[in-house]
This record gives sequence, structure tokens and C-alpha cells, in this order.
Amino acid sequence: MNVSPDSVADATGNWVDTLAPVWLRPYLRLARLDRPIGSWLLLLPCWWSSALAAVAAHARAPGLLHLALFFIGAFAMRGAGCTWNDIVDRDLDGSVERTRSRPIPSGQVSVGQAAAFLALQSLVGLAVLLTFNDFTIALGIASLLIVAVYPFMKRITYWPQTVLGLAFSWGALMGWAGAFGRLDLAPLLLYAGSISWVIGYDTIYAHQDRDDDALIGINRPHSCSDHEPSRC
Repeated sequence: MNVSPDSVADATGNWVDTLAPVWLRPYLRLARLDRPIGSWLLLLPCWWSSALAAVAAHARAPGLLHLALFFIGAFAMRGAGCTWNDIVDRDLDGSVERTRSRPIPSGQVSVGQAAAFLALQSLVGLAVLLTFNDFTIALGIASLLIVAVYPFMKRITYWPQTVLGLAFSWGALMGWAGAFGRLDLAPLLLYAGSISWVIGYDTIYAHQDRDDDALIGINRPHSCSDHEPSRC
């Protein structure tokens, strides 16, 4: 695959490649702002939960302030999560065709620079979180444990996307908590449904790297044709 040294193999020709200042491009790529669909996938459960809370409160619509705060927080924390993932996976990424052109393995940024950028994004997320009630703040902080362990899951399980589902669906709890300062059955059911949704789309995404992952010993979900049918 021929890729410019100033681009990423699986995200070329986007606004970051063509419009962003050259010095800023590696950081925007670390935050995946060249492909923001992941930020929207993190944001949607937050908005769903806010809408569900508005229905429960007999309000005409969710509060615009909360919707805006979740928007900023989702983009900041998705970027922070992707940066953390790239720091942890920097050696593995260098062995996979699709990811070896990412900013760290390609040398566009150092690990120290990526860590500083991670801290900056996390501070933005913290600033957003501190505008909510105490219960929501504690709930948001609790999600960091799942985010922290996620990059390591592909090393020990064939279903790392289950852990991703736990992290990416956390907003299904946050919107309700932000409105009521507690959790009830409704947001828990929404959370469970969102986890299933994430597992579905991330399983499809994971199969892009199956051949390279097999060579470097990374676990990915498999089909019954890969192993004995009785074990599937």
C-alpha cells in the first residue's frame, strides 16, 4: 500500500490531509478527527440517554446545555481514548499494514508528545464533567478504568469489542445521571442495548486486520469455520 508519509493508510484525502496546518495534522490524527464517526458513535448514547431522561421528566426536549456539553466531552474523550490506544499499541501498530502509518509508529510524533496531547484532551473532558452533579462526576470517572484496560484486551480475549461496548456505551448512563443524579432501570436497559450495538459494528470493523493480527498473535473474533464448530 503506497501512502504519503503525511497521511494515514485508512483515512486519506480528508480535511486533515488537505486543510489543517502541517504541524497540527499528527495530533488531529491521534484524536481521529480525520474520521469523526467514532466520536459520533460515542456521543449518540449520551444524547439517547438525555432524550430518555427528558421523556421521563415530561419535558418537551433535552436540555440544550447538556447536549452541547456531551458533544464537547464525547469528542475530547474519544480523542483521548484513541491517543491512549495508540500509545499502548505503538509496537503492534507498526506491524499491521493498515496502522503502521499512524502518527506514533510512523514517527510523526513521539510517545512523549502523544502523552502530553492525551493529558490536554483529558483536561478538556474533565472540565466538561465538572459541570455536572456529583453523581455524574463519579460515574464519569468510573468509566476511565474501562477505557484504560481496553487496549490490552485484544491480547487476552477474542472479544475485545465487548469491553469497547462497555466504554463506548457509557453515555447511555451519563445522560440520565446528568438529569436526575441517579440511575434507574431505563438507562441500564439502554446501556445493555447499546453494548450489543457496539459489539455488532466493532466485530465487522475488527475483521479488517485478521490476517495481520494472526501473524503477530493478536486475538480477534472468529467464525465457526476458523475452529471446530462444536466450540463456536
